[in-house]
Amino acid sequence: MTGETAVETDWLTLPDLVEVLDLPLGRVRKLLDESYLIGVRREGVLKVPSVFLVEGHPLASLRGTVIVLRDAGFTDDEAVEWLLGPEDSIGIAPIDALRAGRKSEVRRVAQALA
Repeated sequence: MTGETAVETDWLTLPDLVEVLDLPLGRVRKLLDESYLIGVRREGVLKVPSVFLVEGHPLASLRGTVIVLRDAGFTDDEAVEWLLGPEDSIGIAPIDALRAGRKSEVRRVAQALA
């Protein structure tokens, strides 16, 4: 992963997520396992971009989008990079579009990448 993203974000470790989500570690791991959240290793530690959370919960539209990206052959690193990076066909970073409620548009673009 190049680490170059259009979106400025904090990166949350598992202990950070336990605190922010107010959930036990096992539940946080389950959110990752079930694609409600997606993370990447940075400096050897699994981290999740804070922009994937809204008001202390995983962004609702993230899971389906992550599944579409994985189905398109993206690794988790590539999926996170795409979500945070500029996407010309959308006009903004896909995560910003998801946060603005443009789920269908983002998923259409993601499917076209397969």
